[in-house]
Amino acid sequence: MALQCGIAGLPNVGKSTLFNCLSNAKAQSANFPFCTIEPNVGVITVPDERLNRLAGLVHPQKVVPTTVEIVDIAGLVKGASRGEGLGNRFLAHIRETDALIHVLRCFEDDNIVHVDGSVNPVRDREIIDTELQIKDLETVESRMAKVWKQAQTGGDRLARLACDVLSKYKTALEQGRNARTVKFDTPDEQKIARELFLLTDKPVLYVCNVDEASAVHGNEYVEQVRQSVRSEQAEILVIAAGIESEIAELETYEEREMFLNAIGLSESGVNRLVRSAYRLLNLETFFTAGPQEVRAWTFVRGSRAPQCAGVIHSDFEKGFIRAEVIRYEDYIRYGSEAAVREAGKMSVEGKDYTVQDGDIMHFRFNV
Repeated sequence: MALQCGIAGLPNVGKSTLFNCLSNAKAQSANFPFCTIEPNVGVITVPDERLNRLAGLVHPQKVVPTTVEIVDIAGLVKGASRGEGLGNRFLAHIRETDALIHVLRCFEDDNIVHVDGSVNPVRDREIIDTELQIKDLETVESRMAKVWKQAQTGGDRLARLACDVLSKYKTALEQGRNARTVKFDTPDEQKIARELFLLTDKPVLYVCNVDEASAVHGNEYVEQVRQSVRSEQAEILVIAAGIESEIAELETYEEREMFLNAIGLSESGVNRLVRSAYRLLNLETFFTAGPQEVRAWTFVRGSRAPQCAGVIHSDFEKGFIRAEVIRYEDYIRYGSEAAVREAGKMSVEGKDYTVQDGDIMHFRFNV
């Protein structure tokens, strides 16, 4: 299954509006809590100017961008960990995602009710974090009960190590800190930590949903959010979901550009959000380029050449022989594959090659 980013937050903060801007799937958007019950999944094209530039040089019959999956999760409320609202179902939907886009309401509007009666994005973030932390603490304590006896009586090294990992998590969670703030040095510790699948260990991107006047420079609510998440070193995006809705309704690229220029933006928030979500999932892109097709392919950062060959087809990975690699910058500089070859800028790589973001690849295989 593809890696997914989940859009999370309290009810009525703009999650479904933002999702509708991202996807052709029109999630219901209404001014009351629990409008979204089942998670909506959208497969979103990742904007990448490199793909357009390659296509401009190759003139292929078809251009295929890469995609990322975004899930619109229903709004959580205080007490979700105890089953309040649609509690456990929401938490389960979050558990199934690989990263979180946490939407925070950073705008005033008397016509849109706030579930807690007032606009306070820092409080809203803490409500969500607390519910996820409570659930994580349950997971940690349940796991500790299982491995503690093993560690004490069995002399199991990994069980003792697991106890140490769990103890660090327990301390952090009891202090109101997210699991992602706890760092582990050894591969064994990191493996144990990953296998716990803690909710607050997922990478997070905070999206501050602002009004039109704050779309370019943000506002005091955004600054409050920046201060509150400083210890997490998390990325923050400022987006006016209302404006993005208007942009999404425009039919041509020229109309969208004119609209953006008129309000002082160089690029839509949706494009920035999709690219940020892609990075959040630890994803990068390699390309294939030929007269039939120029295509972007998604791979997990750090993958070797055979793994990336397998992204195209499993037979490519099974029968991998070598990869012919052109760096994106060299392809653009020389203007064609033939010119790159002539300049001696194409490299031939084996099974140990770590594919780089932007590589143009041609795989040789034999099955």
